[in-house]
Amino acid sequence: MSTLETLKDRSETRIFKAVFPNTTNHYDTLFGGATLHLMDEASFICATRFSRKKVVTVSTDKIDFTTPIPQGTIIELVARVDKVGRTSCVVRTEVFMEDMYSDSREKVVTGYFTFVAVGDDKKPVPIID
Repeated sequence: MSTLETLKDRSETRIFKAVFPNTTNHYDTLFGGATLHLMDEASFICATRFSRKKVVTVSTDKIDFTTPIPQGTIIELVARVDKVGRTSCVVRTEVFMEDMYSDSREKVVTGYFTFVAVGDDKKPVPIID
């Protein structure tokens, strides 16, 4: 296995959250903005663990919300580095929804987040050495 693949494997990030009423809309489903916030956070952690450098989100691409996420469910966010450039990486983040009281599990959101590694001067630096 290459060093790059090892870094990708080691940096995979998984976060679990319960969907409570304070994060839902008037349909009792998770706000899209709250979902994006959680996805960006998981992606940021993944990109940081991958590079061990300061990174900033520079873009998001193709966020697909396929199923509403109701209050009272558990979500798992899985973030993994998908592509690596000279100063940037793209993190694919998937959200899985689980029923609290059964084995039901379904992928409900997928998105891509691009991060750039920056130095103390806020200018891009190589993402990996």
